[in-house]
Amino acid sequence: MEGDNIIGLKNGKQSISLEPGGQLELSGAPLITLHQTCDEINSHLYQAKTVAEEMRIGFLGLGFQPKWRLEDIPRVPKVRYDIMQNYFHKFGLPGVDPLLRTCSVQVNLDFSSEADMIKKMRASLALQPLATALFANSPFKEGVPNSYLSIRSHEVDQVDKRRTGMLPFVFHDTFGFEQFVDYALDVPMMFVYRKNKYIDCGGMSFRDFMAGKLPAIPGQVPTLSDWENHLTTIFPEVRLKRYMEMRGADAGPLNMLCGLPAFWVGLLYDEVSLQNVLDMVADWTNEDRQYLRNKVPITGLRTPFQGRLLRDVAEDVLKWAKDGLDRRCLNESVFLDPLMEVVRTGLTPADKLLEMYKNEWKNNIDHVFREKCY
Repeated sequence: MEGDNIIGLKNGKQSISLEPGGQLELSGAPLITLHQTCDEINSHLYQAKTVAEEMRIGFLGLGFQPKWRLEDIPRVPKVRYDIMQNYFHKFGLPGVDPLLRTCSVQVNLDFSSEADMIKKMRASLALQPLATALFANSPFKEGVPNSYLSIRSHEVDQVDKRRTGMLPFVFHDTFGFEQFVDYALDVPMMFVYRKNKYIDCGGMSFRDFMAGKLPAIPGQVPTLSDWENHLTTIFPEVRLKRYMEMRGADAGPLNMLCGLPAFWVGLLYDEVSLQNVLDMVADWTNEDRQYLRNKVPITGLRTPFQGRLLRDVAEDVLKWAKDGLDRRCLNESVFLDPLMEVVRTGLTPADKLLEMYKNEWKNNIDHVFREKCY
């Protein structure tokens, strides 16, 4: 609760929160197998649909609101979100649109040591644009095609360059926990939480906070909760907390929701597959990675890269992901089937949506609400 408003739900280690534009976010419990993860997603969608149908509400599995204008989006009444929106307005940053009209699917993965974290961060950051391409599912904006396969990915990258992006320092020889902390300390603050209230700290320094010199609450120093709250206002392609968040994929249909954890678990939780990825990306430069980050939202798997198409890279990477899952001996590689189909045909979810829009829907976006409702 926040005041008289219900802003979230909890059930054991699961929680549901309302994002700024009314997006419904499930934060699942830590689980062991992909079967458990997919069962959890199925259960969540069933419960959400059961409740919502009585109110004639549906849920879309897309990466961006396909029809409504920004001014049409109702705002969730959370002080935290008001402060964030005010911050973006104050500094002339285009952050409000991604807050209100985008929707992603993320997977959180753990690590066993600093050395393990470093390897997984490098592999996952390098391949995050590939995940964006495979899961691209936001080709519409305000009722028409928007010239992107994933406009969500593009708009998120425009929010604030200090708190988004591909984190080039992760690939430096000196990278470790301390270097990520140094990066996060220099990202401007948005708020602190004291006595059940959010206090606007827009643009202030966490380093000053550490020294007890935060203008909003002088003399106070941060708690671990303050640090955790600060990290939630940083949006790189992979976010490091006590675990790693993979943030590159658009929301999509159920089979794709289950495909994302399968993709990353197969690559990062298997030493052979992880090393294959690290070997492949070892000679990629910062410019290579940024090129993919910039181009993939537009051209997806058709992006030219190092003498071939990204689709060809995806074929290799998916094989490694499947091999990694097979070595877990849990019959999990079936969850990769939708991604295998994307690579086989070269058609992402966004490509299929655009084809339906031009043909079956006769350029009428309203059909998407029935066709892509969970």
